[in-house]
Amino acid sequence: MADVIISGKGRASKSGRHILPIVASVALSGFFASPPVFADDWGCQVLLCLADPRGPTAEAACVPPIEKLWSALAHGHPFPTCDLNSSSSDLPPDEKSLLPPSDLSAGQGTGATNVWASAGYCRTDLLYWGPPEQSVLSCRASGAIDVTINNALYTRVWWGTNSQSGTITEYYGQGSTAVPYDPTTAAQQFLNQSTTTPGVLSTPAGGGGGGN
Repeated sequence: MADVIISGKGRASKSGRHILPIVASVALSGFFASPPVFADDWGCQVLLCLADPRGPTAEAACVPPIEKLWSALAHGHPFPTCDLNSSSSDLPPDEKSLLPPSDLSAGQGTGATNVWASAGYCRTDLLYWGPPEQSVLSCRASGAIDVTINNALYTRVWWGTNSQSGTITEYYGQGSTAVPYDPTTAAQQFLNQSTTTPGVLSTPAGGGGGGN
């Protein structure tokens, strides 16, 4: 089941009325040369961090909000929300004049959605034969969060994995040569590639694509 983490509409932050141009000009362009500027809203922090092609905790400032997110997910709590549709009329004229029209509408079609991982929704390199007796096809991830920008897949973050960071980030934004794939097809690809049968622990080479 897919759970919406960030929606196009929500509560405007008290001191983050300008989160839309911040997101459009910094995080969503994939440019994190300097520490990201955050609004008050936890949901906006989470979205900025999940959009980083280097991984959601590449910036030290992202560690607390992302760890809070993993804890919330693990305990079944609702996802945070973020308002990316702050009205352009709220911006001072001098700031508004500096922003291209595309930045002012970046909130539309922009957000994040979590899908819980399973044998039917995974990467091929995260699939394995699990217990009992290595007979059940399983996924070494808790879920995958798709971040979309202007209705296009930007990053996909597999979380709760057995990797060192606990996440695998696939980047599909500007400059990426990776082609988005359908995680629901991973099991069939795994079975086609696998040289073993159920009952024998194995992990085939390969992956979903675009990971780092």
